[in-house]
Amino acid sequence: MLSEKSLAEIARERAKYPADQARSALLAALRIAQEEQGYLSDAVMEYVADLLGIPAIQVYEVATFYSMYDLEPVGRHKLCVCGSVSCFLNGSDAILQHLSERLGVGLGETTADGLFTLQEVECLGACKDAPMLQVGDHYYGNLTPESLDALLAELRGGADDVR
Repeated sequence: MLSEKSLAEIARERAKYPADQARSALLAALRIAQEEQGYLSDAVMEYVADLLGIPAIQVYEVATFYSMYDLEPVGRHKLCVCGSVSCFLNGSDAILQHLSERLGVGLGETTADGLFTLQEVECLGACKDAPMLQVGDHYYGNLTPESLDALLAELRGGADDVR
């Protein structure tokens, strides 16, 4: 179900912990599986549970708790808008509305072309740059409608390493 490369990465993560604490490698194993598969299907979560020798329910509990894990296919670029207090007080609701209007989707939805998924997430830890969003490993802060439009244009143009 996973490539040899992913299995080797998971094995390296697993080796960092004592034999009786396999669950400690779960976050990393889910990240690795999601990077390869694009999202965490039930089958992938069960596979990870078997790899780590833990009950599948423990994998599902973790995968459904954290917003960084996707249980359904998402767009190539997942726009994660912070909705916590600092961002909200600095206009994250307007940011969400602008993105929703520009993309033609609501929260949790993906554009018809499969390029963007819009999500609201809890604190991303960049309060000084509020309002902000995360796309892949990149943070974008002090957002305005103009900066959002520029970002969307850039993402449509194509950095392959952004998800």
